[in-house]
Amino acid sequence: MVEQTETWAILVVAVCAIIGAIGQLFFKIGSSTVSMDIISWIFNTKIIAGFVLYAVSSIFFIFALKHGSLSVLYPIIATSYIWVALLAMIFLGETMTFGRWGGIGLILLGVYLIVR
Repeated sequence: MVEQTETWAILVVAVCAIIGAIGQLFFKIGSSTVSMDIISWIFNTKIIAGFVLYAVSSIFFIFALKHGSLSVLYPIIATSYIWVALLAMIFLGETMTFGRWGGIGLILLGVYLIVR
């Protein structure tokens, strides 16, 4: 059975990828203050924010799945790699090499081919 994927579901999943990438950014920032002590994890607001963003992203993704094909929607989550790279560059000062930009281009091409 071929299921038609609604355009709005594709857009929701794209937003999920961005929300998940922001969650990754919070994980990275929060990781600087965690240790083997569980208390440093439980009361780390940045780590908690990362988990909350992941949960929100997952809820939206599940809702979108109800209106589209997994094989179309899941590859859009791969754009989170792009958002993470851009957020790391902007907020963490990480550098983007020519190879990384090439990888981003290939991810975009792959997602385009699958969604199309």
